[in-house]
This record gives sequence, structure tokens and C-alpha cells, in this order.
Amino acid sequence: MHIPLLTVSPLPRSVFDAGERPRAQRNLIGGFEPDPVRLHYFNALLQRVDPSHEPVDVDQLATAARELLADAIDGRIPLCIRERIRRAGAINLMRLDPDWATSVDATIAADTALDYLHGDCRLIPRDLPVVGWLDGALMIEVAWPTLASEVRDYVDFCRLRRIEAELRGESGRHFGFTRHELDDARVAEWLWQEHQRRIGNSSYLPNGAEKRFLVN
Repeated sequence: MHIPLLTVSPLPRSVFDAGERPRAQRNLIGGFEPDPVRLHYFNALLQRVDPSHEPVDVDQLATAARELLADAIDGRIPLCIRERIRRAGAINLMRLDPDWATSVDATIAADTALDYLHGDCRLIPRDLPVVGWLDGALMIEVAWPTLASEVRDYVDFCRLRRIEAELRGESGRHFGFTRHELDDARVAEWLWQEHQRRIGNSSYLPNGAEKRFLVN
């Protein structure tokens, strides 16, 4: 799995601080005041992807936005947000791939998060400098524990499908490699790697033979 999907920078802790706090004083997120109805909708979606997640309030989001704006470099979207949007891209590719049958639990979390990111009822305007994707990043963060293993398997599936396509001379074309073949392809790859370790560097096989495993 790609390292950027596995390891990401933390979001500001304030977006997860649901403990006792003084009465909220901050109502603006980067100068924007969110709609309470949209905040209620956003929290409902967070709890759909993770029923144990505590609702967030405007003060939490505004505090997080202030931290991100204070650290912003040249008005760029912060790394912690970009990394989660990259995860969203991987989730989107997974759901659009006709060869991949996403598990039921992952489907609910993925579709809820993606529908929010692609929809019009967003809590924070996307064109807001620096923090316009803060709500989307939080949505992906909450959904990720349910999706992490599914996306990891999907990324591995894409890698093995590409190898299979090259071996079959089907590169760039649909050839019927599906999730059902994933475990067989993994076993075949593992057996070949074990074979390589046994014979060492003095292999009698021609160059490139390390790719010669096919799923029947």
C-alpha cells in the first residue's frame, strides 16, 4: 500500500476534543459562519460512518481552522488535509472499479463520505482559503478506520491485476480479473518469492521470470 495512504499528518486535536470546554466563543471558520442546519446534517453523516463518534460543534471547527491558518504557508491547503483528500481519491477509485466488490460495511462508509464530498450540502465552502476542505478531511478521517483494510486490499488488487494483465498481454484492457482472484494471486506471488529465496541469486531462470505467476 502506498505510504501516503498509510501514514498521514494529524489533524488539529480540537476537532476531536469533545470533553468539557468553556462556552463556545468562536463561531467563524476562516471568517465564514456555518449554517446550524448543515452542521446538524454533517454530524448525522459522521455518526453514520462511525456511530460512536461524538458530534462536533462550531467552536471545535473554528479552533482547528485558526490553528491551520496560523501555520499556513502561502495560502496552500495544509498537508494534513491534502493527505486525507488523497485517501478520498483512492476510495473513489475503489468504488468506481467494476472489478472490485466492496464489502458491505466499507460500502456504507465509503458512499456516505463520498456523497458528502461530491454533494452540494457542504458545511464549509470549498473555495475558502486554506481550510475549505477541513470538513471533508474530517469526514474521511472518521470513515478511515472502517475503510483502511478495504483500501489496502484494493491497492494490492490493482498491483496484482496490472501484473496479470502484462503476463496475459492484456495491458489496458478488461480481462476479468476480480476480487475473487486476489487471494489466489497473492498465494502464487508468495510461492514464487519463496522459490526465489530457495534458489538464491544463482537462478537458472531467465530474467523477468519473477513475474511469471498466473491465476487459473
